[in-house]
Amino acid sequence: MSRNSLIATAAGILALVVVLVTVLYKGSDTQPAQEEVAGRQAALASEQSPTLGDPDAKVHIVEFLDPACETCALFFPMLKQWMSEVPGQIRLSVRHVAFHRGSEHAVKVLEASRKQDKYWETLEALLASQQQWTAHHTVQPEKIGPAIASVGLDMEQLQADMNSIEIMMRMQQDKQDSIFLGVSATPEYFVNGRPLPSFGAKQLADLIREELEK
Repeated sequence: MSRNSLIATAAGILALVVVLVTVLYKGSDTQPAQEEVAGRQAALASEQSPTLGDPDAKVHIVEFLDPACETCALFFPMLKQWMSEVPGQIRLSVRHVAFHRGSEHAVKVLEASRKQDKYWETLEALLASQQQWTAHHTVQPEKIGPAIASVGLDMEQLQADMNSIEIMMRMQQDKQDSIFLGVSATPEYFVNGRPLPSFGAKQLADLIREELEK
């Protein structure tokens, strides 16, 4: 075999090795990437969460919310207004995270209200009266009852349900998913699985609009 033939053969073998190594490397990357995507989808599935809107809506927003969060109280009516402007096109799921002092109590009230089919009424009443039952970003539990009196909840049943195992498990699931997704402040929104590029009403509106136009 001539020198040129040997060089050509060696070059061919080297190219084949490079291709094989590249394929094997990419294959090793695929599984972790797929597992990460699957994990995010599971964390955002929110099958256990209260949901508002058409189940078949084109846009699904998952919101991580603290009932004692002032910004959550400001954004919620705006989000409902956007939903009303495009009927049937947006679905909202709410996850609870307690970042403010004492918020666990308010979250338990919300979760317990679901057993009486009054979750959304209770959430709106809590957000609208937030200044009545918080002081210096701290929840005052004894003031929550009077603040939501207009909802018509059976308060004895509410108290009995608040510490149920079911509610504790849902709260724990929300907490675990928020940690997995890197949620560090509220409100935090994911629009069809996409996080906001930066926080703000315009950024949220733009992301929703992008998904509606797809």
